Amino acid sequence: MPGPSAFPALRHRNFRLLWSGQLVSVSGSMMQMAAILWHVSLLVPPDRKGLALGLVGLVRVVPIVGFSLLGGVVADALDRRRLMLATQAGMALVAVALAALAFAGLSVVWPIYLLAALGAAANSFDSPARQSLIPNLVPRGDLPNAISLNSVMFQAGSVVGPSLAGVVIATLGVGWVYAINAATFLAVIVALLAMRGVPARAAGSESDISLAAARDGLRFVFRAPLIRSTMLLDFFATFFASATALLPIFAQDILKVGAHGYGWLYAAPSVGAVLAGLAMARLADHIGRRGWVLLGAVGVYGLATVAFGVSRSFWLTFACLAATGMADTVSTVLRNVIRQLATPDALRGRMTSINMMFFMGGPQLGELEAGMVAQGFGAPISVVTGGLGCLLATAWTAARTPELVGYRKEPGGPARQI
Repeated sequence: MPGPSAFPALRHRNFRLLWSGQLVSVSGSMMQMAAILWHVSLLVPPDRKGLALGLVGLVRVVPIVGFSLLGGVVADALDRRRLMLATQAGMALVAVALAALAFAGLSVVWPIYLLAALGAAANSFDSPARQSLIPNLVPRGDLPNAISLNSVMFQAGSVVGPSLAGVVIATLGVGWVYAINAATFLAVIVALLAMRGVPARAAGSESDISLAAARDGLRFVFRAPLIRSTMLLDFFATFFASATALLPIFAQDILKVGAHGYGWLYAAPSVGAVLAGLAMARLADHIGRRGWVLLGAVGVYGLATVAFGVSRSFWLTFACLAATGMADTVSTVLRNVIRQLATPDALRGRMTSINMMFFMGGPQLGELEAGMVAQGFGAPISVVTGGLGCLLATAWTAARTPELVGYRKEPGGPARQI
């Protein structure tokens, strides 16, 4: 484990509060995401399982596309901390409703889709507020470390959450997963209430909640080639290579490892991601050729996905999924450093919300695509072709965006700005 000097961002009280609260809450949210997929797989006939699991991604992406930009405008216009208090409470209520339905013996799948969509809508306001708040909690020089630690936190929760979900589903039932998640939101709510000295509005913000403010955000993002290209790379890579929704099929029908094995497979990408995140906490500010490293990491993500699709061994599958998590974390940290350093605070909420459409829209639509291909050709074919699509998307982005290929940190100084 790296020493304290590797984590300078944790020396700042407000960031430390949010980081620790999110570690608990993200673990619960990852439990719930795994439980929803498992719950859906139990409520539909076997011959409709692939499509039904893919639809989970669709019902989540529709509110993301519909509300994310508005969420970014709101995050730049209002008190981000207060906005998070409201969104965290809303997502807790969704978890309570899921628990109540599960305990009542739900026999149809549509209420799960509806509540998954409501949770995604709340997250469309929560994520821009949360991510744009982070640069207000640490000095600029500690921002790369804060972003790396945020990735470690998210991925650690993604290891703990699905692993616990598998155990809880197997021993107590899916309803208890939802109930536990509802309780974990209290950790973030308490952390937000304990913060002191957080600016009520973004620095230099004159934004209001209007179409003009939304257009300003879109104009900023799409006129910045480096920001635009990293978002497109993220979208296409995750659209083609997202196979999380198919893990119940691999666990139940291909590897035959049951709920416990499913929990570990779901957590495998995060095991790799935690290791990569800890390394990036030390290395993120020292990587020179950031563009090449970013593109290489996405290429590794695609190759590992192909290997996962052809594997018939539990441990090889686990290793491939862990490799996808390592590669994804390296690219995620570098993308976020680029965007946060290049974006004025007054526009961070809108930049984050537009990125959210790509960052979350890609995987959710990708899950629908994976489910449809799996329905017609089988889950392994779906995963392998998705990995190949990710490799093609990476090559296309590199060819079309020389600014990204040539992006590097300037020697002895901050990363080159756009």
